Amino acid sequence: MVVAVHEDADLLVLQKPPGLLCVPGRGPDKQDCLSARAQALWPGALIVHRLDQATSGLVIMARHIEAQRRLSHAFAERQVHKRYQAVVQGRMQADDAQDADGWQTIDLAIAADWERRPLRVIDPVRGKPSLTRWRARRYDPAPDTTHVELEPVTGRTHQLRVHLAAVGHAILGDALYADAATQARAPRLLLHASHLAFTHPATGAELALEWVAEFEQNRPLALDL
Repeated sequence: MVVAVHEDADLLVLQKPPGLLCVPGRGPDKQDCLSARAQALWPGALIVHRLDQATSGLVIMARHIEAQRRLSHAFAERQVHKRYQAVVQGRMQADDAQDADGWQTIDLAIAADWERRPLRVIDPVRGKPSLTRWRARRYDPAPDTTHVELEPVTGRTHQLRVHLAAVGHAILGDALYADAATQARAPRLLLHASHLAFTHPATGAELALEWVAEFEQNRPLALDL
């Protein structure tokens, strides 16, 4: 099943559940994916960007080649505003470097870990510049977890997961970058692409779309930090 939060003659914005690939992988067991499901309903739909298999959230697909070209250009030029929600281990607190709205940055270069592909590592020498904006929304003392909002400025593979783990706050359920105890605290990776805002490639209209994470539904975003 594929759910569209937006559909028109030029593009689709779809809800990707956790555990589903965006595009086919290698082997017959990895052919079920978001793009294949979308193409069964909207023939000719084209992938524009991807989410990790373990991540849920909003994904844009183009309905034709020209829309794909324009949307891909918008992503490359950082003209698509993306926001994610995550639940991380421990109390993640702002410091004096935060801006007026509570946003701070993680600025750590990321490189491929060639011996353990597809893993990534923090590497200030070989790594590519990687920047993530974050702000804490709620601390839950009983489980000792923090709900954080994330904005990737750059788009490196596994960027949000690597950055949060590197600063000592791995995402719950992260099978790649969290320790065994943190991984076991959730049945899935608690990372969700909740917001997309961009200019429509054909009409020029500004689109802003939201999808609340299932692990955050019916929970207040009250600050208690």
